[in-house]
Amino acid sequence: MFYGGKMRKLLFLSVLLMLVISSAAQKSQPDTLYAFFTGEKITLDGKLIESCWQKAMKISNFTQRELYEGEPATEKTEIAIVYGTNVMYIGFWGFDDEPDKIVAQKMNRDFSWGTDDNFEIIISTFNDNRNGYLFVTNPNGARADVLISNEGEGFNKSWNGVWDVATTVTDEGWFAEIQIPFSTLKFKKAEDLVWGINFERNIRRKKEQVMWQGWSRIFELEKISQAGKLAGLSNIKAKNKVELKPYVSGGVEKPDAENWMGRYKIGGDVNVDITTTLKLNLTINTDFAQVESDRAQINLTRFSLYYPEKRQFFLEAKKMFEMDLGWGNHVFYSRRIGLQDDQVVPIIAGARVFGKQNRTSLGAMSIQTIAKDSIETTNYSVVRVRQDIGRQSSVGVIVTSKFLNGRHNVVYGADFTYSTSKIFKNKNLIINGSFAQSQTSDSVNSRNSSYRFSLSFPNDWIEYDLAVVGIQEHFNPEMGFVRRHNYRVYYTELQFNPRPKFLPFFRNLILKPLDIDYYVNERTNKLESIFYELRPFGFVTKSGEFAEFNIQWLFDKLDEPFELLDAVVIPVGEYWDQRWEVLLESFPGRKLSGEFYVNWGEFYTGKRTRLSTAANLNINKHWNLSAEWSRNYLYFEDIDFVTDEVGGRVIYAYNPKLNTSLFGQWNNEDDEILLNYRINWIPKIGSDFYFVINQVIETKNNTLKLTQTSILAKLIWRFAL
Repeated sequence: MFYGGKMRKLLFLSVLLMLVISSAAQKSQPDTLYAFFTGEKITLDGKLIESCWQKAMKISNFTQRELYEGEPATEKTEIAIVYGTNVMYIGFWGFDDEPDKIVAQKMNRDFSWGTDDNFEIIISTFNDNRNGYLFVTNPNGARADVLISNEGEGFNKSWNGVWDVATTVTDEGWFAEIQIPFSTLKFKKAEDLVWGINFERNIRRKKEQVMWQGWSRIFELEKISQAGKLAGLSNIKAKNKVELKPYVSGGVEKPDAENWMGRYKIGGDVNVDITTTLKLNLTINTDFAQVESDRAQINLTRFSLYYPEKRQFFLEAKKMFEMDLGWGNHVFYSRRIGLQDDQVVPIIAGARVFGKQNRTSLGAMSIQTIAKDSIETTNYSVVRVRQDIGRQSSVGVIVTSKFLNGRHNVVYGADFTYSTSKIFKNKNLIINGSFAQSQTSDSVNSRNSSYRFSLSFPNDWIEYDLAVVGIQEHFNPEMGFVRRHNYRVYYTELQFNPRPKFLPFFRNLILKPLDIDYYVNERTNKLESIFYELRPFGFVTKSGEFAEFNIQWLFDKLDEPFELLDAVVIPVGEYWDQRWEVLLESFPGRKLSGEFYVNWGEFYTGKRTRLSTAANLNINKHWNLSAEWSRNYLYFEDIDFVTDEVGGRVIYAYNPKLNTSLFGQWNNEDDEILLNYRINWIPKIGSDFYFVINQVIETKNNTLKLTQTSILAKLIWRFAL
């Protein structure tokens, strides 16, 4: 129905893309910043009063990306870099004519910086137009850092580098002094180095975003190929070759209503720099007790739910091991290791090598888990290699293996990425492809492959995507994640984001005439389901508000019934549904902000209305509160019922190195409250102390009953040798 004449439509869209108008190059002079060597002792206080800051080269040629692309910045910004043999310092002068209006809500580690005035730095030590380190701070001296891969395609916010910052706020603006030891970065050994570097400043009250280089709206800061250069670094050294991070944890837990049990554990990690760009990580008796609970979800679909990884060991080099199969499918999904059927399976030990050698990225890991109850001791291994090609493209291979008691599951695959920022002079184009196949010793090893081809044209006023993804019926990545089996999906989406000047209050409109997912049975090619969405109207205002209205048409063919919840079974049949959707969001940088979502219409044999709302309250830089609630009203011929999910979070940050949080959640399917209370103290950069309380409260029959309790303290201490 929707895909008649597919090729003609795709050809038309390809021609349409050719009509995109190119804009001017996004470079200004100087585009190279020279670092200044100093032997002077620098006190990290955010005051920038040492004489070396006056001698160093400063850049101030910042240009707006938002709100007015290409216009000069409205507030003066200056940057300088000085360095010693083992450490680099970045100085930031963020002048502001109205410093009393600076927005600085957050103070906690790894804060969400999208609502605050902030300063962001991206450094590509390999100068490879792909990968880099992102460092972010705000006027409160909060710290966040991210490992960037493939120009933002990989965004690992859970990486925690060893670095520090101090800030001051005066009647002239806000200022930051950032200290980054060279041991935190991986770089080639050379007498004189040239790195890619770029800077971004956000002035939230003005919704103004300024960048040093590459300020086009089609480029984010993570688009490192558009960055400037950092030169002048000579004879620098990464001081630490070996890093020890032992931990000790202890506490008590009450897994049932009767008995308290002691819990004690010792282990740790050893990190060794094999070369300046390759790292060996050894882990013994790995522990994740300080990790926050997963968000419980009520599943109203017939497919598996995906939960994000939160364990620091697996997050550090997460993107190094990933291979995306499209549509939420992955060859490697680290939650398969150490977690099974909602049980924690202890890790005995593991080894990991990761890094980059010349133009080759390498990740290799092997983990052994202990035998527990009916679960046998198991080895999990993965090897991932990725080779840079040309300026922004790459090819890669992956192998995963799971071995236990003579049984094995192996998956091997290959992928490629063609990426350019030069199509039609300076537009973005990304083409991806992948293929993977599984081999399982006690299973069918035919029709056991997956494949993907995708094209993306992600640019400011026009976005276009096209993809084909297939998962065959016996594809079985036991170290991966597959949401749905035996299907092929054809996908295409076209969206326009015009910025009409005759609408003074709007930053841009969001119009989406085309968004189709067309699923067929991979083996028989028979139609299984369709999703089509039309967005006749959406917008973002200059003040930061967002709204969209969508109309959706859905088709689903069920060859067998599925149980929606205990009370409802959806029978075999073909279902055509139409739904409507509204989403409203206020600018999150305000003291009080929120969002509202509603989707209503047909749902298989009945009807459904989905409502959700969320609110965020910033009391001051120490206190931040948030709450969210979602409800499903389901109406069927014989029964109506309601599902509820509630969550809330309180964060108190005493200072950037001491914060506490309380996270609570409840839903009426599990009928239990989950509470997670956590204190995190950073006694020195690289070391952590945690105090954690987890509490489960049963709410069945309108009563409250404490069912599971755990109280834990954990100290991780970093030694650099």
